[in-house]
Amino acid sequence: MRVFVTGASGWIGSAFTDELLAHDHEVVGLARSAEAAAALQAKGATAHRGSLDDVDSLAAGAVAADAVVHLAFKHDFTDYAGAGRSEHTAVRRMLDAVEGSGKPFLLASGVASDIADRPLTEDDPSPHHGADSPRGGSENLALSYADRGVRPVALRFAASVHGAGDPGFVSVLAKVAKHRGAVGYLGDGSNRWPAVHRSDAARLVRLALDRAPAGSRVHAVAEEGLPTRDIAAAIGDYLGLDTVSVPREDAEAHFGWIGHFAGMDITASSARTRDLLGWTPTGPTLLADIAAGAYRLPE
Repeated sequence: MRVFVTGASGWIGSAFTDELLAHDHEVVGLARSAEAAAALQAKGATAHRGSLDDVDSLAAGAVAADAVVHLAFKHDFTDYAGAGRSEHTAVRRMLDAVEGSGKPFLLASGVASDIADRPLTEDDPSPHHGADSPRGGSENLALSYADRGVRPVALRFAASVHGAGDPGFVSVLAKVAKHRGAVGYLGDGSNRWPAVHRSDAARLVRLALDRAPAGSRVHAVAEEGLPTRDIAAAIGDYLGLDTVSVPREDAEAHFGWIGHFAGMDITASSARTRDLLGWTPTGPTLLADIAAGAYRLPE
């Protein structure tokens, strides 16, 4: 299968590209720079130059492929609304380009929700609709094409997709801790984040490409929810730093842009995904990764 992958040189996308190539698929990866193109070509993938703003290039890549896996997103938290609108436009352009083709169209989403009394499940719809909603409402936009000759699948990734080299939330927490001299968590630290190892996430995406039916949501979640105080304690143990409770009103001042996310309580189940895809996570847990030095910081 010839698969067009946006974000192919990113944290999850590069692992997914390796997974596809290892299973004899052809990968055409969107590359914004010469460096990204070279990295893809060194793996044996084909580079497709373009960006999320070049929607005609995105459409061309989608049309020329047997499947589309959209993992890229503008992680610009200084203009998150603008990033969402860009996402909406890019996703719609690719979907329109492959409408009626029957092609798989998988796109990255997340497990953040307003459900507080139980874990989010694959049956729970996203509350976000329209270009001005978080991530441009792209999950609901994509799934709406299930009856328009496309096989859309929402890939909901855990808040922490961890592993050595992870640039995400846990890495930012570790950097803030080194700067502050202590590892912070908000309030009593009982709020939780779900987690999955990068290798397990990449394998799930490949399985979803092969098996997930049109209109489905799959959860790349290995651990339903880890208390943030436990994550902070693991970081502190590895870095040799104390942990401290940060008042919620001081979240942004202490953590910076990640302060908005630091206090979120998110839990998510992947039971139905495991049954649907035959997926069993086998990678290290988040706390084991932290203890093993996955978030080692330069001196």
